[in-house]
Amino acid sequence: MDTAVTKTGTEGKIWGGGNQPLKASYGKMMMWFFILSDALTFSGFLAAYGFSRFKFIDSWPIADEVFNHFPFLHGVDAPMYYVALMTFILIFSSVTMVLAVDAGHHMKKNKVIIYMFWTIIGGLIFVGSQAWEWKNFIKGEYGAVETKGGQILQFVDKDGHRVALDEIAIPITDVREQHQDKNGIWYDSENTLPTYTVNEVKAGFVKNTDLLIRTQQLTETGEKTVLSREESLRRLNTDAVGIVEGANLIHNEYGTPLFANFFFFITGFHGFHVFSGVIINIIIFINVILGTYERRKNYEMVEKVGLYWHFVDLVWVFVFTFFYLV
Repeated sequence: MDTAVTKTGTEGKIWGGGNQPLKASYGKMMMWFFILSDALTFSGFLAAYGFSRFKFIDSWPIADEVFNHFPFLHGVDAPMYYVALMTFILIFSSVTMVLAVDAGHHMKKNKVIIYMFWTIIGGLIFVGSQAWEWKNFIKGEYGAVETKGGQILQFVDKDGHRVALDEIAIPITDVREQHQDKNGIWYDSENTLPTYTVNEVKAGFVKNTDLLIRTQQLTETGEKTVLSREESLRRLNTDAVGIVEGANLIHNEYGTPLFANFFFFITGFHGFHVFSGVIINIIIFINVILGTYERRKNYEMVEKVGLYWHFVDLVWVFVFTFFYLV
């Protein structure tokens, strides 16, 4: 028995999965969907960072003091220089990716190889630089004292320059025992002993009359509050309970631990994206060398990975602005 089919006149106009809509292939459309979802994820993280910073606006660490290292220039104050160099390298790698995509459109295999190679090198340098920044942030440079309420007390000279703990502390030959969960608070233990004790820092501070204490509270001019000599002695003797060296998820010698939490999470999440992009670029790079896309008569895979790479670069511009500039 035949079944009648009603014709509506629209059967030939239904999209069959070709180069419509937006004149984009399926692969490029899916890459755009991924980029959009990832952009929303990063937006949520940065919005959370912004709200948290606004809540602690009067005690947030000053970026120029935190990120002031430069390789092979030990002891030289170079605020933001290395981070700016990292940013330039990543943006330059985006330029080489544009050139690689353009060379692919013109079916110039050798130029695609050259430009993708420099893109990969730029990505590797950026990831390595970010790891170096993490190492310095975790290790710290000066050290500080933590109070009962979790506030950070830093040491400065009479001119306002930071002074490291190893320039202050006077060694005391006491037996020091590492705090473990079995002989203290059950959920808390020390991974390693701090270099100095609070008593050693106190002894050195009392002896050096030119030293002052700087709190993490900011003044109206955006500078940290420096206490008088008498107030510095009082805070050190009554409030100091521990030594902080560097930064981790619990303690932070630069200020509130929340800053370190956001720094590790957001820059680490972005760094994972860059590292993933480098791996994908290497795979595409090998395929270019093998002539895979030359045989396909198109370099669309280079264009798709290029979209991802440009997105990663753009996200870093926002991360750089939020953490280092604002």
